[in-house]
Amino acid sequence: MADASPQARAVTLLGRPKLWLMPTVLTGLLAFLLALLYMGGIVNPQRDLHHLPIALVNADTGKPPAGQKQNAGTQIAAAITADKSNNKAQWRTRSLAQAQDDLDSGKVYGALVIPSDFTTSITALTTPGATARPTMTVLTNPGKGSLGSSLASQITQAAAHQASQTIGRQLTAAVDTRANSTTKLLLADPVNVVTQVGHPIGSHSGLGLSAFYYTLLLVLAGFLGGNVISNAVDTALGYADNEIGPWHTRRPTVPINRTQTLLLKMAMTAGITVISVSLVMLATISLLGMDASHIPLLWIYSYCASLAVGLGVQAINAAFGGIGQLVSMFVFIVLGLPSSGATVPLQAIPGFYRFLSHFEPMRQLSDGVRAILYFEARGDAGLTRSWIMIAIGAALGLLFGFAMTRYYDRKGHQRLTPQPAHAHT
Repeated sequence: MADASPQARAVTLLGRPKLWLMPTVLTGLLAFLLALLYMGGIVNPQRDLHHLPIALVNADTGKPPAGQKQNAGTQIAAAITADKSNNKAQWRTRSLAQAQDDLDSGKVYGALVIPSDFTTSITALTTPGATARPTMTVLTNPGKGSLGSSLASQITQAAAHQASQTIGRQLTAAVDTRANSTTKLLLADPVNVVTQVGHPIGSHSGLGLSAFYYTLLLVLAGFLGGNVISNAVDTALGYADNEIGPWHTRRPTVPINRTQTLLLKMAMTAGITVISVSLVMLATISLLGMDASHIPLLWIYSYCASLAVGLGVQAINAAFGGIGQLVSMFVFIVLGLPSSGATVPLQAIPGFYRFLSHFEPMRQLSDGVRAILYFEARGDAGLTRSWIMIAIGAALGLLFGFAMTRYYDRKGHQRLTPQPAHAHT
C-alpha cells in the first residue's frame, strides 16, 4: 500500500523567498509598464500637440480697402499661415469645395472659413449706424473624434478672435474719434465667430468614438478568440490539462508536430472568427443601434481585421510558448491603444507613440473602421491603407508562425507531456 505523501502547508511555503521572487518581479514590472505606456500617450495632449491639420478657406471676393493692396480676407489668411509663434496647427489653404472634401474624407480635423462678403462687411462697419458684424465660420469634424475635433475648434476660434482684434485696432484708428461708445465697442472686436458641424455623423456614433470602441472589439475578438482556441486545441490534443473547478481531466496525447498544430489552430481561427465577428455586429448594430452603413463591407472588413489579429496571436503563441499571451497582449493591446490615434489625435501624442502608429495593428484597423462608419467608405479616408496593412499583417503572422514552428520541428523540439510524479510505495 502506498504511503500518503505529506501535504505542504501554505504558511510554510510563504516563507520561501524563491516562491515570491518571480511573481513579484513580473507583476510589478507589468503594472509599471501598463501605467507608463497607457498614461504616457494621453496625459498631456495640449503639450504634445503639433501640426494638427486644419483647412483655411479664404472666399473673400471684396475689393481691397482704400490705400491697401489686399482685401481683409487675404490679409487675415496670410497672417494666420505666417504665424510661427506655435506649431499646434498645420494650416492647409483650400477652396471651400476642397475644404469640404477634406472634411468628408477625414483629412482635416476642422476648417476656418472667411466668407465672400467679408471685406464688404468690414468696410460697412465704419459707416454711421453700422450694427451688422462680419462673420467667420469654424467648421468641426466630429468623425475624427470628439477630442481631435475639439482641439481643432479651439485653435480655429483662437485664430479667428485674434484676427478680429487685429481688424478692430485698425478700424478703431481709422474712424472718427468722436464715434459713440457703442460703435467703439463694436469695432474693438468686430468679427462674429460661428461654429458649425462641417461633416455631420449620426447621433448613435458615440460623439465620434464608436469607431474606436468597435475597433477595440475586433481586436479583442481576435486576441481573446486566438488564445481560447489555442488553449482548447492544446487541451483536446492532450498537451494541457483541463481543470474546471474540482474536476480535472487529461486527454490522451495525440502525436502531432508543431507545424501541424499551428495549422490546425489557424484553420479553426479562420472558421470561428466568422461567428465572433457576426455576433459583434449583431450586438453593436442590431441590438444597440450603432450608426453604421455599408454593412456587407463592414462585415468583410471586420472579419479580415479580426482574423489578422487572431493569426498573429497564434503565431506569437507558437513562437513564444507559455509567455506568448503576454507578448501578444503587448503587441495588440498595450502598445496599440495609445498609438491608435482613435481617441487622441496622432498629432497630440508623444513621438514614441507616433512611431508605433506606423505599424501597430490597432491604428491600421481603426482608420478603416472610421472610414466605413463616418466617411462613406472612401479609400482616401484611410480605408485603402488599412486593407493593405491588414494583408501585410496577416502575411507576416503566417510567415513568422510557420517559420518558427518548422525551425522547432527540424531541431527536434517536440512538445513534451508532463508526467505525474510516481507515488512512493
